[in-house]
Amino acid sequence: MPSSAVAIAQDLIRCPSVTPAEGGALACLERFLSQAGFKVSRVTFEDEDTPNVENLFATIGTDKPHFVFAGHTDVVPAGSETDWRHGPFEGTIDQGVLYGRGAVDMKGGIAAFAAAALDFVSKNGADFGGTISFLITGDEEGPAVNGTVKLLEWAKEQGHVFDSCIVGEPTNPDTLGDAIKVGRRGSLSGTVTVSGTQGHVAYPHLADNPVPGLLRVLSALEALELDTGNDRFQPSNLEIINLDVGNPAFNVIPARAEGRFNIRYNDEWTLESLKAKIQETAGAVDTGSLDVDIRFKRDASESFLTKDEGLIAALGEAVRAETGRTPELSTGGGTSDARFIKNYCPVVEFGLVGQTMHKIDECVAVEDLDRLAAIYGRFLASYFSSGENPAAG
Repeated sequence: MPSSAVAIAQDLIRCPSVTPAEGGALACLERFLSQAGFKVSRVTFEDEDTPNVENLFATIGTDKPHFVFAGHTDVVPAGSETDWRHGPFEGTIDQGVLYGRGAVDMKGGIAAFAAAALDFVSKNGADFGGTISFLITGDEEGPAVNGTVKLLEWAKEQGHVFDSCIVGEPTNPDTLGDAIKVGRRGSLSGTVTVSGTQGHVAYPHLADNPVPGLLRVLSALEALELDTGNDRFQPSNLEIINLDVGNPAFNVIPARAEGRFNIRYNDEWTLESLKAKIQETAGAVDTGSLDVDIRFKRDASESFLTKDEGLIAALGEAVRAETGRTPELSTGGGTSDARFIKNYCPVVEFGLVGQTMHKIDECVAVEDLDRLAAIYGRFLASYFSSGENPAAG
């Protein structure tokens, strides 16, 4: 019989919860947690021009410290299901490997923590000298508007004050125990629109072509050396990710040209200073009579670094005890919902090996799932030992 972590992961994978669909995943998690005495709330949020998203908050205990585990049950599309070795929503185990969409990103992480929490409560009862909560969204892979950011606000309105958090994203590059994420670079996306005058290619003097102007602006942005990084973060980088003029004709000079970019930046910058740098750089480009406009997306996130040495040490010791490895303290990779949680409590990230996330045949070794559950379980035992919070230092 599979362990509880593996069985929960299989059940979650069998729920086709492609963003923004709940797909039965939250109902599945609710079933496991409510049977163990957790109080479970299912909360749906909505916003303009975004799909409604259902989220889950579950909690047990009433005392301090209050530890919260955060994650998401939504997954990216599976692509062509015929390309998968096993069906993406079947939860098949083949030669010690569990296959399925979300196996590592991040239904496997949720399953491992659920198994650890259920075991902890079974051994210690509901009055264990603290509180454990689950903060689970269905919107992490989507717009991230109706998920964690609003669920955190809702939990605060309900009177919940968190002391520490682990996000179960896949953080390990090669082997379980490689890395704990203790911060993230920020992300800023923007669109450069250059407007000119449409006209016939044979009569360019009657038009004003925006394309060369856009290329000059984007070249200036691409040439920026924002910084060289520091001992906490790798260098910031700006990437051009799309060009569009909306013009299928060969004999028409377009009226408008658009380019999109994304910047992953470190703590040498704030959102405002970075936006000002982009505006300044674009404004210094000679584009003649062309009109240049830069708009930044509203989903920008700040960089952050968690400095709670007690929390980091407690998790690191649990990782070492179960894997024999000393994890690197990393700030690399993309963004996660930790960017929202950092405003409420210290947060770190630790989960499975991420090599197959978002890929065809996403999978996780069953051994890694069990070991991750053991790491989380050891951390909980340490965190709530003697009724004191070791993560407070």
